Amino acid sequence: MNDKQSPIKYFISGGFGGICTVLAGHPLDTIKVRLQTMPTAVSNQTPLYEGTWDCAKKTIKLEGVKGLYKGMGAPLAGVAPIFAISFLGFGVGKKLFNCDDNNQSLSKLFVAGAFSGIFTTAIMAPGERIKCLLQIQHGQEKPKYSGPVDVVKKLYKEGGIRSIYKGTVATLLRDVPASGMYFMTYEWLQNKLRTVGGESTELGLLKTIFAGGMAGIMNWVVGMPADVIKSRFQTAPEGTYRGIGHVFSVLIKEEGVLALYKGVTPVMLRAFPANAACFMGFEASMKALNIVAPSL
Repeated sequence: MNDKQSPIKYFISGGFGGICTVLAGHPLDTIKVRLQTMPTAVSNQTPLYEGTWDCAKKTIKLEGVKGLYKGMGAPLAGVAPIFAISFLGFGVGKKLFNCDDNNQSLSKLFVAGAFSGIFTTAIMAPGERIKCLLQIQHGQEKPKYSGPVDVVKKLYKEGGIRSIYKGTVATLLRDVPASGMYFMTYEWLQNKLRTVGGESTELGLLKTIFAGGMAGIMNWVVGMPADVIKSRFQTAPEGTYRGIGHVFSVLIKEEGVLALYKGVTPVMLRAFPANAACFMGFEASMKALNIVAPSL
């Protein structure tokens, strides 16, 4: 087994990369969720937020900079296992689909990446539900939830474990194809860039940043519509929607197809630096593990 391909190393390095992702990208994720879930403005009424910059300014004015980090506890606590499992799933997928360094077709890389998306849903879905409910609290004097633990307690009291896992199918529909695009893009660019600038075996820092950033962008190009539906479904009061199909039909009828890309600006602004940070952390951890534990 090639050290680089070790599923154990993928697991450890993916967890470290995930922590780097949250620290770099959470403020823009908060803006994204607020734009996706803000009330639809009626005629002659000014919308709650007029765009990404307006949302950032109003959030900071009302809640301070810490308002941009609302809900970070849930993803930060879950991100290490989520990304660890995601990268582990990709490593296992590469083994299952015989996708080694000498046989990396785009289709095999995509399937191996999509396989990883299945692994993460059990942790990702409740984490997303908690995060989104905290993020949409717009500086109220008496917010409904005081933090991640309080969200879990109240959701469980209101609807049991089913309420905590609300939006699982939407999360799965987002993460399976998006993860396929994510890992396929990174691996493909990594392989293409290895020969640029005379580097035959190792990527330089700038190449890792570029490949990781582009992977993040392509991930959201594919995953954005399902993410909008997920955010609407997970934050709506109980009884608002019958399911994710109902969310989709109502959204298209009332706001049009472009509503499926609401919040796309902060997503794309976040995607490049956050995922560049992820893969920089991943590559740094992988190199360290290959030095300290070459046989792992």
